[in-house]
Amino acid sequence: MSKQRIFLSGVTGAMGFPTLKALLGDKDEVELVLLARPSDLNKKKLKPYSGMAGVTIVWGDLTNYSDIKTCVHNADVVLHLGALVSPKADYVPKLTMQTNYGSTANIIRAVKELNQVDSTRIVNIGTVAETGERVPPIHWGRVGDPIKPAVFDYYAISKTAAERHLIDSGLRWVSLRQTGIIGPVMADIEDPIMFHQGLDNVLEYASDRDSATMLRNLCSKERKGTLGGDFWGHIFNIGGGEGCRVSAYNLYKKLFGMIGITNLSHVMESNWSGLRNFHGQYYLDSDKLNNILNFRSDSMEYFYEAYLKKLGGIASMARIFTKLPGGQKAMGGIIKSRFHKLAKSENGTLRFVEENMEDHIAVFWGSREAYQAIPPMDKFVPFSDWNTVVHIDHGYDEKKPEAELNLNDMKEASKFRGGECLSKDMMTGNWTEKLKYRCAFGHEFEASPRLVLEGGHWCPVCERESWNYYERAKVDPFFAQVWYPLHSKNEKEWKFPKKYSELDM
Repeated sequence: MSKQRIFLSGVTGAMGFPTLKALLGDKDEVELVLLARPSDLNKKKLKPYSGMAGVTIVWGDLTNYSDIKTCVHNADVVLHLGALVSPKADYVPKLTMQTNYGSTANIIRAVKELNQVDSTRIVNIGTVAETGERVPPIHWGRVGDPIKPAVFDYYAISKTAAERHLIDSGLRWVSLRQTGIIGPVMADIEDPIMFHQGLDNVLEYASDRDSATMLRNLCSKERKGTLGGDFWGHIFNIGGGEGCRVSAYNLYKKLFGMIGITNLSHVMESNWSGLRNFHGQYYLDSDKLNNILNFRSDSMEYFYEAYLKKLGGIASMARIFTKLPGGQKAMGGIIKSRFHKLAKSENGTLRFVEENMEDHIAVFWGSREAYQAIPPMDKFVPFSDWNTVVHIDHGYDEKKPEAELNLNDMKEASKFRGGECLSKDMMTGNWTEKLKYRCAFGHEFEASPRLVLEGGHWCPVCERESWNYYERAKVDPFFAQVWYPLHSKNEKEWKFPKKYSELDM
């Protein structure tokens, strides 16, 4: 029996490298094709695998079609993990679009040109950033909720466009929307992006090694033919479950508490953090993927341990020092000075305020007045009603079996999105055939029921042209559910054009 051929992109990344190690546990049953940029760091990292039986390393680039085609050739499974991710992605938006959307387009093109439409399965790694800000009270979400990338977040935009292209590509695919990945790599991040998320922002994280186990189990089940019909052609949220759910405020409390600092005002100010315009949610449906691939083992304790390991002897010294009179404030002052410098750097929130970047102020706080009204950290009262769920209506009868979905369902769903379904015919139960629509702004487009209902996507023109969220919320009841709970109808409205889209790539 021939071995399963797996093309793994992003092999040197936070998710890719643990996945490589996990897949090698099945080395007698798989052949691995790895694509990596020929940097000195990558060559050093992959040196132990060079020449290993069953492992082929292709030194190239995701944006180079020839490199992609070489890797896709005869692949049974494509694990597309490669991407330019935040925070680096925030500084190079055009390259981010080229890399993240371009690589997916290259893979789709290669599968078709190599006549592997029936033989190759594509595993796309999407992102929680596609659905944008979901702070309380709408902090619980699920697949099918509205797509709403945060303003200025080209990583989210690029992944949204890539997922859209794949879902309606006609290929065999699954899209797994990854959340924040906890592990040593996250512990090493030091960037002003930490202040982009509000103190009440939440994430249901997943660990790097659980994510690797997930993909190993996926490939194993595909080899054995046990994945079942409810896997391919669907979208899933990756989440670690209850033990991986935490707000930013409680994360900081835990991290600094471990080194003896119990008062967060010693290390940061509450108005250094935005109030909105980030991403993250607790998942109502992440158990669904775990029930199929059985990968969860870690909790947030794994990240806390990784963070302490990064600090090394400094953590032990800090715990002793903070027990002395005035020790907490003195130790916190060192950290606070470092964070203050971060918050004033190129992509920092304090820079937005000090340099009167009114567009950023509007997006992250609503207004300068709202920014100024934030209470100091020692008076900040964090949200606590975490278990209350605000249900997001998807605009059709979800209790109806997929096989019974018909044109009337799509017309109702389209109306709930402020538009209309223009198609005259639809095969009942067909979620893959594209239908014609018109959005509230008059843009006509085609999309499958899968893309619209399960993906939460809607008009591609609106998705690519601008962040028109105020305008859309007024005419789109579906979208209004995730907008008005966080934005007053009386606040000053904005609309920002997007500099780059998939059409530029």
